[in-house]
Amino acid sequence: MATINAPLNERRHMPERRSNVSTRHGSNMSALDWIAMVLMIVGGINWGLVGLYNIDLVATLLGTMTPAARAVYVLVGLAALYSLYLAVKLATKPRTA
Repeated sequence: MATINAPLNERRHMPERRSNVSTRHGSNMSALDWIAMVLMIVGGINWGLVGLYNIDLVATLLGTMTPAARAVYVLVGLAALYSLYLAVKLATKPRTA
């Protein structure tokens, strides 16, 4: 007589399958990751405006090379460096099947 119980190795019963769902959608990003992403978006929009319309939005809002504008530029650069580090870290992270 055959049993109707599902085998234990079905995909829906594998805990690592369920735990990877939240990882794929980015919900495990730290506050630093989010801050870096927002700063890179600000920098990308600023560079897009500079390239398309010759408008430096940061300089327009904060003044040309004022300490506040320079701080924004430095923070955007640091965010890009951090994101580069994060990308390398994620690329070398071992994958689970």
